[in-house]
Amino acid sequence: MIVRFHIDPIEQDQYEYRVTYEGEELFGDVGLDSIEACIVAATEGLGQDPVGAEIAYRGIISGTYPLATLALASAQIAQHALNTTTAIEEVSS
Repeated sequence: MIVRFHIDPIEQDQYEYRVTYEGEELFGDVGLDSIEACIVAATEGLGQDPVGAEIAYRGIISGTYPLATLALASAQIAQHALNTTTAIEEVSS
């Protein structure tokens, strides 16, 4: 089972996330202070079934990662998600 983390800014320095599986929302939270905090919280909230997660920041998927990688490299994954979204938005404008 691979879930998707949907991460979005809600105001300056505030983010929300939702975890979905096949379009169905499993859980989420609002008011976290960074993309990394969303990844950490979403990873910690998962049960034993998921083996990995897709990371989508502002609707753009930046990658699919095994859960162990999400736990060990959340800062790098958060930066990659931001960089990917920024690059895509720049060429789309």
